[in-house]
Amino acid sequence: MAGPRVVIIGAGVVGAALADEISARGWTEVTVVDQGPLPATGGSSSHAPGLVFQTNPSKTMTELARYTVEKLCSLDVDGKPCFLQVGGLEVATTPERLAELHRRHGWITAWGVEARILTPEECVELHPLVNPDRVLGGLHVPTDGLAKAVLAVEAQIRRATERGVRFLARHEVLDVRQSEGRVTGVLTDQGELPADIVVCCAGIWGPRIARMVGMNLPLTPLAHQLAWTGPVPALAGQTEEAVRPILRHQDADLYYRDRFDTLGIGSYGHRPMPVSADDILSVDEADQMPSVLKFTEDDFDDAWTETQSLLPATREAKIEEGINGLFSFTTDGNPLLGESPDVKGFWVAEAVWVTHSAGVGRAVAEWLVDGHCSSFDLHECDVNRFEPHQLAPEYVLARDCQNFVEVYDILHPLQPSGKPRPIRTSPFHARQQAHGAFFLEANGWERPQWYEANAGLLEGRSIPAPNDWAARYWSPIVGAEAQVTRETVAMYDMTALKRLEVSGPGAADFLEGLTTGKVAKSVGSVTYTLLLDHDGGIRSDITVARLARDLFQVGANGNLDLDWFTRHLPADGTVQVRDITPGTCCIGLWGPLAREVLQPLTDADFSNEGLKYFRAKRAYVGSVPVTAMRLSYVGELGWELYTTADQGQKLWDTLWRAAEPLGGIIAGRGAFNSLRLEKGYRSFGTDMTYEHDPYEAGVGFAVKLDKGDFVGKAALERRKGDVRRRLSCLTIDDPRAVVMGKEPVYDGDRAVGYVTSAAYGYTVGKGIAYAWLPAELAVPGTGVQIGYFDERVEAVVAEEPLFDPGMSRLRG
Repeated sequence: MAGPRVVIIGAGVVGAALADEISARGWTEVTVVDQGPLPATGGSSSHAPGLVFQTNPSKTMTELARYTVEKLCSLDVDGKPCFLQVGGLEVATTPERLAELHRRHGWITAWGVEARILTPEECVELHPLVNPDRVLGGLHVPTDGLAKAVLAVEAQIRRATERGVRFLARHEVLDVRQSEGRVTGVLTDQGELPADIVVCCAGIWGPRIARMVGMNLPLTPLAHQLAWTGPVPALAGQTEEAVRPILRHQDADLYYRDRFDTLGIGSYGHRPMPVSADDILSVDEADQMPSVLKFTEDDFDDAWTETQSLLPATREAKIEEGINGLFSFTTDGNPLLGESPDVKGFWVAEAVWVTHSAGVGRAVAEWLVDGHCSSFDLHECDVNRFEPHQLAPEYVLARDCQNFVEVYDILHPLQPSGKPRPIRTSPFHARQQAHGAFFLEANGWERPQWYEANAGLLEGRSIPAPNDWAARYWSPIVGAEAQVTRETVAMYDMTALKRLEVSGPGAADFLEGLTTGKVAKSVGSVTYTLLLDHDGGIRSDITVARLARDLFQVGANGNLDLDWFTRHLPADGTVQVRDITPGTCCIGLWGPLAREVLQPLTDADFSNEGLKYFRAKRAYVGSVPVTAMRLSYVGELGWELYTTADQGQKLWDTLWRAAEPLGGIIAGRGAFNSLRLEKGYRSFGTDMTYEHDPYEAGVGFAVKLDKGDFVGKAALERRKGDVRRRLSCLTIDDPRAVVMGKEPVYDGDRAVGYVTSAAYGYTVGKGIAYAWLPAELAVPGTGVQIGYFDERVEAVVAEEPLFDPGMSRLRG
């Protein structure tokens, strides 16, 4: 099949890869346009140093890089290879960095790529220019290497051209045409190209192209310094371009690569130098190329001094050339992939570096041709993942510059975000501050992790302290709050969770067609259910409360759920979807004394018979109208109490006055996470993602195959009988051995899985780690080990849930 008419804007490593991948899948009515010459178009690909390090805390990003390596290794141009697989070496010059390399070794091992921690002597043997007196150890990934970006572009252009794809050089895009909410073509300075689909792969020019369809792309081009030495005497006679591994010296924000008898030096250690996409010169105006700015020597002074210390052989060389090259940065460091929420047929594949280029090409090709991506979990990369405040120009610039500064920093999983903060505060914020809340950020919301006012709860309790790394952004108060929740009652701020309203005469049928459970039940019903992709993978887990015949409230996971609902709305206008999160708030009131707090405050019946588990009702708490849902993600009796933002503080004060005399507390997210893991509740995006199906993830109970058709049902029926891995509960006896997530799990010397969520269980008195394991190992009683930095932590697969398996606490 020829497929629809596709125009790809940009013929760099991403556009060329997409053209190759999409034409290989049978879509050949494809035209690629670029304002520059081919194959060196003048964008970031044309000057990229080409270093491909696959190690990344994101499983998806590592897998995109791994595919890029595999593909580029198979490509050449007239016998010239597109990838030089010299390996990658990251060295540590401080004890903190050496510990970080062990953590990075855990990631890359968890994601299935071979790697090894090296001694200082092994580092020097592998890269003899390294000063043995500076290095404490290293991380070696043999399959890393150098991508020859321009050659890779040429090789993929040739392959795509053979299948009928057209490449048009020197075509500047002036506009993206649209009609009735969908693209119709691309206007260039040499005429108009009709199109059913337009994909923006314009890199640093992406924001400018996206604005042509009214799309706000959170991307900032930033200049990054790359310098080349003259001949290094120690390298004299080197006839191969690269023989040593690509090298990272992250303690000084530096990386290095061979180029025959010279070295390339890249630095992130200088001040951020953002550039507006509108200010980038055209191909004809630029002295060298548009993506290359003048080298600012003063910014490189520290980098050169440090280079001469780490690589003493460079003291006999000089810096002979340098550039400030433009690259794309985003607010969370991930690419921007997917379709515009407003203009059908306009897609972006942006903020993609050479490292992930071929992988992104394949991912977007699958997404376009098949309607979903089967090879990669893209929820971290979807361009529609952002909340509205995350698209504000001030926010984008600040966070993009921060990501540039932190690109090689040692970042803790809970490390607070930088400016601008605070952005979103719940109506309870002043009360939380008064109680000494320690805030972390969640989707822009200031969310308490614990409260210093609860320090007195520690008296008479023995709360075990975790290891030093896990003890960051932690307090023993977390444990006390968790225990008191199980003993009396606690109030939790749940405002940061996304809330959607689905209404209209077609709402029930609409939700039935998108969810795995039966949600069109009686008014007052609440259903835990799943959203699936077309291949049966989990897109989200949600709660659906039927508040009226044509009105539902959905507890969602983020903006991607809103985007998914919006894309599936019927054209007849019988369903409306609205994000009600900003105008509402929520308190989780949970614990064995929750009913004693709530019932005296209302005329409504909150007895077990009056409001059963997983039911909802409207009521007044004092003078505050609430929607009460009998749900609990901490495994205790209680309710989620929703009201409008203007009455949130009144609700808080009303509940607190009633709870405090009973020994009640306010508690934070640290306690919440511990309690939810004791109860075995999953967290989408951490424990399960698009790549997992419900039966693997242990949420098959939320699937009702006896209901009517729903998205993903047919695929799920095929997958049901072939469960090869399972999300499993592991327990750890050593109270200091609290892991953090993303660590590899070993069966003997073999890495067999990875940790998702982890915390200490203050009720069960054990460390808890959920992990993906092969089905044959996911058997209670099986012993495994978790790789934690340079240690192995003993763990055992446990029966779940660990707490209250009979559900008596919840249903009481």
